[in-house]
Amino acid sequence: MTHVSPPGGGPAVTDYTPLPSFPAGFHWGTSTSAYQIEGAPSEDGKGVSIWDTFVRRPGAVRDDQTGDVACDHYHRSAEDVALMAELGVNAYRFSVAWTRIQPDGEGPANPAGLAYYERLVDSLLEKGITPFPTLFHWDLPQALEDRDGWLDRDTAYRFAEYAALLADRLADRVEHWITLNEPFIHLAYGYAFGIHAPGRALMTDAIPVAHHQLLAHGLAVSALRAAGARKVMIANNCTPVWPASRAPEDIKAAEAYDTLHNRLFNDPILLGTYPDLSAYGTGPDLNGTVRDGDLATIAAPLDGLGINYYNPTRVAAPGPEHGLPFQDLPIEGVPRTAFDWPVVPDGLREVLIGLADRYGAALPPIYITENGTSVDDKLVAGRVADPDRIAYLDGHIRALSEAMAAGVDVRGYLTWTLLDNFEWAEGFHQRFGLVHVDHQTQTRTPKDSYYWLRDRLSELAAEH
Repeated sequence: MTHVSPPGGGPAVTDYTPLPSFPAGFHWGTSTSAYQIEGAPSEDGKGVSIWDTFVRRPGAVRDDQTGDVACDHYHRSAEDVALMAELGVNAYRFSVAWTRIQPDGEGPANPAGLAYYERLVDSLLEKGITPFPTLFHWDLPQALEDRDGWLDRDTAYRFAEYAALLADRLADRVEHWITLNEPFIHLAYGYAFGIHAPGRALMTDAIPVAHHQLLAHGLAVSALRAAGARKVMIANNCTPVWPASRAPEDIKAAEAYDTLHNRLFNDPILLGTYPDLSAYGTGPDLNGTVRDGDLATIAAPLDGLGINYYNPTRVAAPGPEHGLPFQDLPIEGVPRTAFDWPVVPDGLREVLIGLADRYGAALPPIYITENGTSVDDKLVAGRVADPDRIAYLDGHIRALSEAMAAGVDVRGYLTWTLLDNFEWAEGFHQRFGLVHVDHQTQTRTPKDSYYWLRDRLSELAAEH
């Protein structure tokens, strides 16, 4: 056992057992998203996104908080890149605000927006940090939402044009590109349940959103490659699905949920087909949404698959009041995050091995593009002791190593997140960051977990 202290001494961060070895060249990093950290919502020609609109709906966000300032990363990116360099990561996944590039979601590029992301990319490369830009992390231009957003097929074509504009400027320096972040969550929370922007509650009538996001991904893959992008992927949220019992009705409910959460956005990309969606009242053409040639576009070969993992899901057969072919049940007997999510590190191993078993040779190399936890952090005398986050990261990195030992090709692990940020409908009430942010003063304070990860990455680097 070794005691690890922050710079300048102070109390020990934690006792620890060294992490397993990882291959040379493995990508270690952090992830963020534009609306959650940037602020500056109308600066330098930026247009209005659906989140800029949604946060002004009374009661939409806890305590009516907004991301207008967030972490002020737009003005403090140099400070935040320096924090990454001190942490010792070699990868950074961030998202591009579409409305900084095209304020209304179409038309020529905004030079100031391109210049901002160019400066960010160059500053990362100067520090030896590989940029992993994500083109869409839920902040659709409001002008496109006014024309029905992802329910409108035309949005997919606008997205491909936006991707081309960005790649034309950055593909000479950016190797790894991610098209969409968690299209399932955006479909479910944004269009089916109304919890996130744009706040629609369409239930199963939101299914066309899935196809148009997938079509946007496929069209963007082609546009990115045409502009010189070398490696392209998507980031999907995946979860192990556990039936509440071995009763046939619970198993059927688990299969229905697995189809919606995991297979709806992986099968078309990797296999070129939609799974059986009859439980949701639609056929293989998604009630006429799918057109000839769409699935071939969606199934364009990828260079990687981003996987965001947080927790398993336990489901049972629904009652008549649920309106869906499943109901969620709590997972008991495990630790829980400040967000009340169950902590099950082995679920990451289960997800990865399940993907390898399901898709076989069709599965590209995997990158863990999000994994992290919300903790009720307290800043006391200049220090944030967060042993629960350290335990979370340690357990999930070990589970990842077990999946790799079982043969799953994983190329990177990017934790969520660098900074305490604007956590969507929760506002600033959930802290996921390795770095504490005082949202009144914007003071950054690395937490114990930051120093723990810094030292672990240093040890892993020394092995090579």
